[in-house]
Amino acid sequence: MNFTLGRGGARTAVLAFLAAAALVVGTTASAPAASLPVKQKGPTSVAYVEVNNNSMLNVGKYTLAKGGGNVFDVAVIFAANINYDAGKQSAYLYFNENVQRVLDDAAHQIRPLQAKGIKVMLSVLGNHQGAGFANFPSKDAASAFAKQLSDAVSKYGLDGIDFDDEYAEYGKNGTGQPNDSSFVHLVSALRDNMPDKLISLYDIGPSAEKLSYGGVDVSSKFNYAWNPWYGQWQVPNISLPKSSLSPAAVEIGNTPPSTAVDFAKQTVAGGYGVYLTYNLDGSDRHDYISGFTRELYGSDAVYTP
Repeated sequence: MNFTLGRGGARTAVLAFLAAAALVVGTTASAPAASLPVKQKGPTSVAYVEVNNNSMLNVGKYTLAKGGGNVFDVAVIFAANINYDAGKQSAYLYFNENVQRVLDDAAHQIRPLQAKGIKVMLSVLGNHQGAGFANFPSKDAASAFAKQLSDAVSKYGLDGIDFDDEYAEYGKNGTGQPNDSSFVHLVSALRDNMPDKLISLYDIGPSAEKLSYGGVDVSSKFNYAWNPWYGQWQVPNISLPKSSLSPAAVEIGNTPPSTAVDFAKQTVAGGYGVYLTYNLDGSDRHDYISGFTRELYGSDAVYTP
């Protein structure tokens, strides 16, 4: 079987300064429930979009031939970064110019998806500077970063945060190595800040191995967790019900179609509630996507440019 380990070079962060100003957006727009097409019963489908190269709007271009519901239930903006300010010796949330562009243009890049009933999350990723989710030196430091995350969700009208502990390069710039308390404090604070929003775990890195500290296990504070290895089937190592897990990990257009179909069959047969895809681009992928939607929802996928 061919497989892709993680997201490799495709996930290299683009370095750019933050835009000087950002538009403040209002509350999340949504269509009346009765006006939205009903999706066939089945797992939650997730689509990561590399916004350095592709539009978030691609997620909303796929519907099911039967019933007209969305193929994808969750769209993930990939990716913001956790950066490090050596002068202040603290981590901060960073948006490259492409992520900032999407957030600033939420009215046209995010609201149309939410109006279709698609949740839009922001993925946060290490950026080779030593800062990561697993090495906050104190509870206060973790809580301060959690506030930056929840403030971004509120400001841009997003539906949640996705944690991806890759490329941190712990120890760089004099930063500490992963510790047992950091991620527990971070997730706990974020859940307290946004009790009704989504939090997901890309099951990789030191953070994914440090979910319990001081009698607190943060596993239940996540809505979803998914396998990070594209082209492989692997159940995330977290204490969540099957309905919240995606052992399937598919890179659209790269994972062999037969593997994507097989993973969809295993998802349904195993009673798992999530099916993860990565790198949805602007091409018409309905043939590839139909392979797994037939197994997940009993319907072909339709692409509408």
